[in-house]
Amino acid sequence: MTSVETRTEATAPVPSPPPTSSASQRYRVVWRWHFYAGIFVAPVLLVLAITGSIYLFKEPFEEWRYQDVRTLAEPAATARPLSEQIAAAQQVRPGTPVMSVIPPTSPDRTTRVILQGSDTGPFAQGVSVYVNPGTAQVVGEIDDAATFMRVVRTIHGELMSGTIGDRVVEIAACWALILAATGTYLWWGGRRKRVKAAPVRKVRTGRAKLRRLHVTAGIGGGAVVVFLVLSGLPWSGVWGDGLQRIQDSTGSTTPSADDYPHTSTPLSGDLSANPDAKVPWAAERLPVPPSDDAHAGHGATHGGLQPGALPVENALAAARPAIRRCPPSECDVKVLLPDGPKGVYTIVTDPRRDPADAQTLHVDQYSGKVLTSYGWNEYGVLAKAVEQGVALHEGRRYGVVNLLVMLGACLTIITLVVTGTWMWWKRRPRGRAGAPARATDRRTAYGVMVIMAVLGLLFPLAGMTMIVVLLVDWLLVRRIPRLSRVFG
Repeated sequence: MTSVETRTEATAPVPSPPPTSSASQRYRVVWRWHFYAGIFVAPVLLVLAITGSIYLFKEPFEEWRYQDVRTLAEPAATARPLSEQIAAAQQVRPGTPVMSVIPPTSPDRTTRVILQGSDTGPFAQGVSVYVNPGTAQVVGEIDDAATFMRVVRTIHGELMSGTIGDRVVEIAACWALILAATGTYLWWGGRRKRVKAAPVRKVRTGRAKLRRLHVTAGIGGGAVVVFLVLSGLPWSGVWGDGLQRIQDSTGSTTPSADDYPHTSTPLSGDLSANPDAKVPWAAERLPVPPSDDAHAGHGATHGGLQPGALPVENALAAARPAIRRCPPSECDVKVLLPDGPKGVYTIVTDPRRDPADAQTLHVDQYSGKVLTSYGWNEYGVLAKAVEQGVALHEGRRYGVVNLLVMLGACLTIITLVVTGTWMWWKRRPRGRAGAPARATDRRTAYGVMVIMAVLGLLFPLAGMTMIVVLLVDWLLVRRIPRLSRVFG
């Protein structure tokens, strides 16, 4: 994602190779793709970088903002049963289904009971009711759908536009990788020209300084930016789903849906959309086994326990021996309640740093039998790589150092977008887009397009937009004189 200019850093122009040079023609084609990609996706990348840099501080911000409901003035000596605490939370909003419960990690913390909210979608939240575990009295409630960080996350993930926004974000992320590749080529090609060129007198111009800052940011932080984009793509709708299917097809998900051929088996990722009560990415396509409902009664509704089902605390106690590692100081335990007579308790261990401690357990709601235990030992190589990437992406894997590096990557993207757009604005001719001229050698153009096609296959939405751009160029820009003058 480096500069798209062919002049040297803060110098007078250097003579370019002859127009018929294949290197010059190739440089022009790459520059043209880099230019238009940067102009079109720059606004989205700027929004992603700003919201991403804010969301890195979600945990400390919310600990400070909601400390009045999350922290007790006096630690609880003994805790009341979780079922009693859940019943107290339900009194706040009678008839509202209970989705999950997060027990406190220390005596001075409250129990968080998440009730179903009115929001839906991939980042759907709920209403969190905080209960004093010692007295089973409600301390307060927060509509998670209305919090500041929820808005930031929704903008970051889908531009507050649902599925369409998710696809736009994915397209911008994929094109960011193409910008990085083409920018690196332009920097390297320009560097070779400068080495061959004779020394010239320095010229101090504003655009030259912008170019220098653009190049410095791209070379200095480009690798971290590429990692940031790649580690965020598993959350995307198309590319992320494809990656999960690859993980599934490689046999790293055990058991598989084939183990339940006669049932419509839900997946673990469908049990909760709440970002604070979800299974890990690696477990999202894990099939949910059914509970044995031979002892189930009748009359329970969605979000309420079935007659004959174990209380929440009993189900959690039954699962505890199967939890490999989850020290309270480093890990939260989250319990998703069963949905219907065949539903199961889903217990998720959520480590604050090392994803190797994460585990997803499905527990029969009647017998307390652990039906599935899925964690690091069961993950495939791909799942392990993604989970480590997610932890690094969120800035929590290695504490403050990790957070600062990711913040630096976000600031690098902001710098690249601002300087790149500013350079274009300063150099654009009146009445024209200021795009680099087309290459006159079609063979060179075709060679670059083959490489672009490979990138398009790796990132399908980017490939689709490439086709759209080429069709618009061929059917409209080249055939309409006015458009041809503007866009070159």
